[in-house]
Amino acid sequence: MLTVKMSGLRATTAAVVTGVVILMGTGAPSYAQATADFYKDPDKPALTKGNMKLDVSKAALVVIDPQNDFMNPKGLAWPVVGESVTEHQVVPHLTQLFEAAKNAGMVVAISPHHYYKWDHTWKVQGPLEIFQHDIGVFDRKGPYTLDGFEGSGADFLGDFKKYIEDGKTIIASPHKLYGPQVNDLAFQLRKQGVTQIVLAGMLANMCVESHLREFLEEGFEVAVVRDAVAAPKLPEGDGNLSALINFRYMANGLWTTEDTVKMMQTQ
Repeated sequence: MLTVKMSGLRATTAAVVTGVVILMGTGAPSYAQATADFYKDPDKPALTKGNMKLDVSKAALVVIDPQNDFMNPKGLAWPVVGESVTEHQVVPHLTQLFEAAKNAGMVVAISPHHYYKWDHTWKVQGPLEIFQHDIGVFDRKGPYTLDGFEGSGADFLGDFKKYIEDGKTIIASPHKLYGPQVNDLAFQLRKQGVTQIVLAGMLANMCVESHLREFLEEGFEVAVVRDAVAAPKLPEGDGNLSALINFRYMANGLWTTEDTVKMMQTQ
């Protein structure tokens, strides 16, 4: 059972969360009206699409932050990401990807997000960092204890545990902001001979995009599963739309879950 800790929120953060909950719960117009049109690819694109061809023998499925605080309706960040998670059917799509990747014998890796008490003393922070620290997203008691971890916001969503905790999935050390620069994910993937990465998870415009950028700079071939990612929807903008625009510019592949699973199943 997750406990939503709202005490200690900064007033501005509380106002944002409350406002989004009201929007989602009353049937009022959301920030995502006509999302089908927002997310539709241009009819006449100027850029040639990436030509990545999946090779399961050298590819890894990398799932970012598949944790309760993002994907469980009782999670602390659900009020700002829940609409997007639900709209894009991220949980069932990730389940399909996990299942197909495991059946194909692909490397599967998790890039988790964990915060410890000393992380809350940072003196240099951006807006999303402030929000996350204020509400206690992904909090753990320490790196060497699982006390209080089971079922917490930092724990993995129950739907995914049979795939993540099978003794074969790589669980990287936690990333702290958005990209994998400070964890051991790239090292672990290279040690498995991985040269292709299929990205999915959360948040589309923050951690997923940051992982994409870093892996591209390191010479990996990277595809993003466009309907297996989600992002906040706030007055500042739709994070999924922001990410999708940049994915079109940068990713070697931009695939649907259906197409990705088919590619995994035909090899």
